[in-house]
Amino acid sequence: MALTSFDVDRLLHDTLRNMNGAGWAPPCNAYEDEHGFHVEVAVPGLSRQDMEIVFEDGVLTVKGERKGEAPENNRRYFAHEIGWGTFSRSFRLPSYIDPEKVSACYKDGILTMALPKREEAKARRIEIG
Repeated sequence: MALTSFDVDRLLHDTLRNMNGAGWAPPCNAYEDEHGFHVEVAVPGLSRQDMEIVFEDGVLTVKGERKGEAPENNRRYFAHEIGWGTFSRSFRLPSYIDPEKVSACYKDGILTMALPKREEAKARRIEIG
């Protein structure tokens, strides 16, 4: 199985985050179709004001913060998987994204971003004359 740029970016991000012991990383889906690229980030419990999206120099970055408290020492956790604190996820995308048409929506705890391809980058069928 070949590594994609998404895999490499995530591996690097997760490694650096674990070395710093900081934050958490929400799960994401990132995919391409004929229209463009799409990124979905699962961030239940956050409001729109808790997040920031930046697309700059071909890199889409989603940052935010889930407010909460550190696990209490007097509790015996069987599972403690809900992250809190700051997070940041970045995705390097091709240069043929149309930055003027990037959009985002947040519904039911899923932040969805659409990054359309420029028209000249889309595949098109050519008729044989």
